[in-house]
Amino acid sequence: MHAHEVYDYAIVRVVPRVEREEFVNAGVILSCQRTGHLQAAVALDEQRLLALDPNVDLEAVHRHLGSIVAICEGRADGGPIAQLPMRARYHWLTAKRSSIIQTSPSHMGMCTHPGEALARILQRVVLPIPTET
Repeated sequence: MHAHEVYDYAIVRVVPRVEREEFVNAGVILSCQRTGHLQAAVALDEQRLLALDPNVDLEAVHRHLGSIVAICEGRADGGPIAQLPMRARYHWLTAKRSSIIQTSPSHMGMCTHPGEALARILQRVVLPIPTET
C-alpha cells in the first residue's frame, strides 16, 4: 500500500490580452516535494483561445507552454531555470506575473501517485467538459 503524499499544483493559464483578464486553462504543474516529482501537462484548446483573441500568436503560446514542460523536466532546453532545484523551479514557474502565460495560486492535495493526480486535475480543470449523450 502506498502512503499518501502531499503535493502542490497550479493551473497554467493563457491570457491572450492581459488588459482584459480573460484566460483559457491550458495546463497543470504539479510538485510533490517528498518524492521529488515535478511535472507539467499541457493541453491547449486553440479554438477557445482564438475565441478570446483571433490574433493570438499560437506558435509563441505553444513555445512558452513547451518551455514549462522543459523546466519541470530539468532539460537543457529549459534554460538556466531548468537547472535550479526542483522546488525553486516550481516556485519560479508559479510566481505571479503579468504576461500571456500565467498560473493560478498554488493549491494543495494528497495522493498516492503524483502522475495520476496530475492527469486527474488536467481532466477536471483543463480538458473540455465531455458532452452528455
